[in-house]
Amino acid sequence: MVLPGLIFLLVFSYIPMYGVLMAFQDYSLFKGFFGSPWVGFKHFEMFFGAPEFWTVIRNTVVISMLKLLIGFPAPILLALMLNEIRGRVFKRTIQTISYLPHFLSWVIVSGLVASLLSTENGSLNMLLQRLDLIGEPINFLSLPEYFWSILVVTDVWKEIGFSSIVYLAAIAGVDPHLHEAAAVDGASRLRQMFSITLPAILPVIVVFLILAIGNLLNAGFENILLLASNPVLRDVSDVLDTYVYRIGIQNSRYSYATAAGLFKALISVGLLVAANQLARRSGNSLW
Repeated sequence: MVLPGLIFLLVFSYIPMYGVLMAFQDYSLFKGFFGSPWVGFKHFEMFFGAPEFWTVIRNTVVISMLKLLIGFPAPILLALMLNEIRGRVFKRTIQTISYLPHFLSWVIVSGLVASLLSTENGSLNMLLQRLDLIGEPINFLSLPEYFWSILVVTDVWKEIGFSSIVYLAAIAGVDPHLHEAAAVDGASRLRQMFSITLPAILPVIVVFLILAIGNLLNAGFENILLLASNPVLRDVSDVLDTYVYRIGIQNSRYSYATAAGLFKALISVGLLVAANQLARRSGNSLW
């Protein structure tokens, strides 16, 4: 049973890593890895000196930080609230409804968002007009100042339910006698949540926080590519993943795109190691 898994990792995870050599070459499809000339750090220097470099880094960091600050605690809060629901049928209904968006592709979700925010019969514009908050429909998906909010809210809505599963499982493992003893001592449900439930699941929270920090530069790809199809939004939507896709695939600058991708990977590893070192001080770490 172990051998197929090792073969899968070797073929799809480790052998493709040989492709990072392109970052140090003027890679040519016709010459291949062995025939393409070596240029050292030329493409890294071009990437760091590119006029769009700081824009891409800013967008990546801001979107990632917004997702971390809002998207990370959201499933924890949902799990805590679901744990307080006593009606089994109602609880399962809410869980099912919150899980469903995770199984929708970003193509479907982006279509729903576009319909919701449409200037023609879009639900949000119609509601705002009914409340006399706006006079004319607003084209939200064409205005840069709204893009980050739309992206983060959509991402949280899609993943909050599925991400809460692991926290619900951790909460289910908390000894119920602790809650009973606290209730006898007069602790309210809110007090029990902060004094018993949260400390009990803290190791799980720390582990997932470390992983989230390690993925801090993964601001998104499919969601941004679909929601930011309007070129007007490029100044606020272009992140490292979309930049690598546009430069590498659409413009066929494979070596340059590989250098940008390798830069992102190295920073992500550094963030993961740093987060793990900080978490180790609290007694909870990955290694």
